[in-house]
Amino acid sequence: MLCESPTNPTLPARLRDRLRVAGALAVSTLALALAPATAAAAGDVQHLSYRIGPFHITPGQNRIAFAPIAPSQRPAVPGYITRIKPNLTYLNGKIPRVDIVHLHHAVWLNLSRKDATMGGPERFFAAGEEKTIFRVPPGYGYYYDPKDRWVLNHMLHDLVGKPAEVYVTYDIDFVPADSPTGRRMKAVRPIWMDVQNGSLYPVFDVLKGSGEGGRFTFPDQARNPYRGGPRNVWRVDRDGVLVAGAGHVHPGGLYTDLWLNRPGATPARARCAATAGAARRRCLAKAPTVRGQWVHLLRSKAKYFGKKGPIDWDLAMTGSRPDWQVQVRKGDLLRITATYDSSRAAWYESMGIMVLYMADGSGGKDPLRTKVDYIGTTTHGRLPENIDRGGRPTNLPNPLALPAGGPAPSVIGISDFRYQVGDFLLPGAGKRPPVVRRGQQVLFVNGDDGREIYHSVTSCREPCNRSSGIGYPLADGRFDSGQLGSRLPGVGRVEWQLPTSRLKPGTYTYFCRIHPFMRGSFRVQ
Repeated sequence: MLCESPTNPTLPARLRDRLRVAGALAVSTLALALAPATAAAAGDVQHLSYRIGPFHITPGQNRIAFAPIAPSQRPAVPGYITRIKPNLTYLNGKIPRVDIVHLHHAVWLNLSRKDATMGGPERFFAAGEEKTIFRVPPGYGYYYDPKDRWVLNHMLHDLVGKPAEVYVTYDIDFVPADSPTGRRMKAVRPIWMDVQNGSLYPVFDVLKGSGEGGRFTFPDQARNPYRGGPRNVWRVDRDGVLVAGAGHVHPGGLYTDLWLNRPGATPARARCAATAGAARRRCLAKAPTVRGQWVHLLRSKAKYFGKKGPIDWDLAMTGSRPDWQVQVRKGDLLRITATYDSSRAAWYESMGIMVLYMADGSGGKDPLRTKVDYIGTTTHGRLPENIDRGGRPTNLPNPLALPAGGPAPSVIGISDFRYQVGDFLLPGAGKRPPVVRRGQQVLFVNGDDGREIYHSVTSCREPCNRSSGIGYPLADGRFDSGQLGSRLPGVGRVEWQLPTSRLKPGTYTYFCRIHPFMRGSFRVQ
């Protein structure tokens, strides 16, 4: 499907087909979190604001679509982009709460350039729910040519089952190429690193309790994560300097890590054996972080602002420091991993992305000899719209206290944002948990798929009856249907068989991960 800006012409069919693949490969809830810096010669810097849309969000929408970015929605002259601040607004300019409508992802694609790590259109900027601000250090910028063709790959998500009209906005710092500062600027190109790079929908699941010590790292601790070779490694295609970079994770995510291997070369090891105490700690702090033949370049950490911890979008990512400047050579291998908290919940459809910006040429610090992986700062503070409001008392029933309903049918439909049996919001006895016999076949069927509304059946801790938000309910890992839908980001099917044979007697509650106000229960006997 294609969602277009009404001010732009319809995309040609051939281009649509190309974008369905290239755009889907760019799916992510990412914003490029790069090192804070101020562009040189402030008089040459233009502060420009643009908006794309309006987009009509249908009730329950969670689809991937594309919109051409018109010349009027970007700069009119050649130059360098040094900062981008993304956002999502209603038509009146108000910013929606992330638990009502959010920017699951928006990826800016340049159809006139080739992506470094994947081929196809270049993924040069992206934004997700955390709305990280992109900046590059002074003297660098992403070169912009008004003749380039831009397209926005977007996924706008309604969580509450109500329509909305929104704009995707972006504010940029722009240096015209013919200005004194512009004539001294050096161009950078995006290097998109993804633990599932090249996948049509680049996600993975984090099961509760997986990994070690309550943390799970993908792909290192996953079982058979790839078919046909790793997707998280890229061979550097030319000499250059990495000047900025940062990562993206989903709720539950802790950090992404970037590693480098230089075939035939051995990283320097810390020589601190002769020192002790504070002197030894200082010695180790200056040495490269090495694991085997891989040297650590960058860790982008998720800073969660609330007291609830890593369970929601109330976060900001750290980026590289302004003086990062890492030397890479043609033939080097770059590798990315993503680490999640697995102690509190299961995290389905998770992501691990890091976008780097690289300038061609020589220079920079040799990471095999010099420590470069210092933690940077977050690119913004706490966002009011991202503060999680889930988990408050409600009038929803407690299924543990309800009498049993009738025998569960062999098919439970999902329609109009309701589970047709055992839904908390059904009237009268309809909300009572239906009785399921162990081993009985119970099939959930998404009847909303024809309206491009996707649902899940995901277990949550009983009674699962507090207010919905990003951090409530949480998936407890006992069962999950996947996102029932015939098109991406759905799993390609609309039916799911409840695993009744492995469920112990008791009352079970579940919710929809896409529309968390949807709750249901059943009772196993």
